[in-house]
Amino acid sequence: MPWRIVGLQAGVGGLMVLLTWLLTDERRLAASVAWGVVAVVIPAMVFVRALSRQMRVAQPKVALVGLFTWELVKIILTVALLLVAPKVVSDLSWLALVASFVVTIKVYWLAMALGWMQRKSKPTFY
Repeated sequence: MPWRIVGLQAGVGGLMVLLTWLLTDERRLAASVAWGVVAVVIPAMVFVRALSRQMRVAQPKVALVGLFTWELVKIILTVALLLVAPKVVSDLSWLALVASFVVTIKVYWLAMALGWMQRKSKPTFY
């Protein structure tokens, strides 16, 4: 399920890049939008990959420490990607980057609306 959400983020991000390029015909804006998407999707991929390995840990305390550690790695990676953006994207548009970053992060709401984040089993009442 987490990979589906990351895939949805990448798909929505790709659509934003394509629409930006088609509607504005400005490569710099499309590149800025793309970097905003990258700053969300790459750290999310790293986090989900690490989480899938953490799920096999039998000890709850170790799993919790791993969760917090990988969340910190995700945040540091996100900040690093945002900091290097001006060096990677020539003539960067911060507005386009931040807008695509926010929209890509908010895909979690779309996943919830699609029912992807609902619990599979029904609760039991005694």
